[in-house]
Amino acid sequence: VQGGLAFLCGLIMPDGFQPTLIGLYSLLIGQSVGIYYQISKVLMVSLFCILLMCVATILMGHLHLLVIYLMIMIPLIISIVGYAVMFFRQVQARVRIQTSLQELEIAHQKVEQLTLTNERQRMARDLHDTLAQGLAGLIMQLEAINAHLSNDNVKRGQEIVQQAMERARVALADARSAIDDLRTQSVEEIGFIESVEEEVQRFRSTTGINCVLTAGAIMPLPSMFVEHAKHIISEGLTNIARHSQAQHAWITIEEKIQGILYLEIKDDGIGFDSEKIGKQVGHYGLIGMQERVRILKGTIDIQSKTQEGTIIQIEVLIPKGE
Repeated sequence: VQGGLAFLCGLIMPDGFQPTLIGLYSLLIGQSVGIYYQISKVLMVSLFCILLMCVATILMGHLHLLVIYLMIMIPLIISIVGYAVMFFRQVQARVRIQTSLQELEIAHQKVEQLTLTNERQRMARDLHDTLAQGLAGLIMQLEAINAHLSNDNVKRGQEIVQQAMERARVALADARSAIDDLRTQSVEEIGFIESVEEEVQRFRSTTGINCVLTAGAIMPLPSMFVEHAKHIISEGLTNIARHSQAQHAWITIEEKIQGILYLEIKDDGIGFDSEKIGKQVGHYGLIGMQERVRILKGTIDIQSKTQEGTIIQIEVLIPKGE
């Protein structure tokens, strides 16, 4: 439609307006770049406009000026088309950048939601394995005490009272440990080995289990790597305290050749059937450790047999920098 109007204007315009007509055709061609954004269609529009200009020039009796008009119009069209192509490419690049930023923001929000969900699940498991189970055991013992006192079996009732008091101390220690995990200093502030030493010391004081930490020189580690490694060790110690009935525990941390961090968590407890990992409802500690090792792109080997203790060996590649 615009080309037809331009053609009609070319027929009725006086001689002095022919350069203006050339500019109009050039602008129409530049606008076609934004409309079609296809080389073939832009070329067709360009040829059509040039043809219209030639026809208008011939009909107006300026055949001798046709070559001059073409020499003016063709470079002008090339310049306008080039500018239009660069402009619309910049526009599309900005749109792509904005779209990418929006997608990154959405992905960041999803990561935050997943992180929050994982922490809630972990806290739920901790509360279930500490407070819920501890209170359930206390209720059962109190019911047993009440039954024995009703039957005038005071001695047996006193024995169960002592057991209930011990269970309450253990539940309180577990609750304090969970609170300490939430309020403890960041591993970035106190360092990886120092944070593990604090964890081991807290483990000794709350459980009475002798735990020996052997740690070699470790290169600086990225904060996210340290956070996962600390949680792996903490989870291992928690499992020993809750399930192993061990008298001794050992933790080894060393850096092997080629930037491999080696972690070993060992105890002399009652052990378990390693084939049942992930199959028992309510026991998620080892699964959580496996998930964290997988996040660190490492390997984990769990060796355990009944009455023979447990050895957990982990190897992860230390990332270079943050």
